[in-house]
Amino acid sequence: MKVTIIDYGAGNIKSIQFAFNRLGVEAILTNNSEEIKSADRVIFPGVGEASSAMNMLKKSKLNLLIPELKQPVLGICLGMQLLCSFTEEGNTQGLGVFNVSVKRFSDALKVPQMGWNSITDLKSPLFKNSNEQDYMYLVHSYFAEVCNQTIAKTNYGLTYSSALQNKNFYGVQFHPEKSSTAGEQILKNFIEL
Repeated sequence: MKVTIIDYGAGNIKSIQFAFNRLGVEAILTNNSEEIKSADRVIFPGVGEASSAMNMLKKSKLNLLIPELKQPVLGICLGMQLLCSFTEEGNTQGLGVFNVSVKRFSDALKVPQMGWNSITDLKSPLFKNSNEQDYMYLVHSYFAEVCNQTIAKTNYGLTYSSALQNKNFYGVQFHPEKSSTAGEQILKNFIEL
């Protein structure tokens, strides 16, 4: 099983690599197109600001490669948001894999949402052996709206998509690598898809 984590300079990706190591899977950090294309599974992480992350993807032409991938791909946090069609953060056009917009939380809420929150309405093999109301670790100021590609929801002042799926593409707003055994189960499920 060859897992690649796309390394395009957006965020701390070592914790994702360590999470796969704990599952007995070696995950390679790379921005090499051939290595990414030949992987069995691809992780698209992201921490930071959307428009600068998208600029980094464009520099290495990964913005063209990622939507064309045929193997299972998992976008995490900003990675999921960049797979959407548009994000209000920096008025950024996304990669358009998920047909949904990303909006900013209202200032009436404490932003960013930071800490543990539950996921509900689970609808995908990605959540095999997961439980309704499992708690996941989140840090974000922007959210993907609920749409027909929503496979899990979370409530924070409103209900939003905490996970999305379109064909071989999956996205999670939470950090499975920081979400204890519940998050580890999701990474295990992703490997076994």
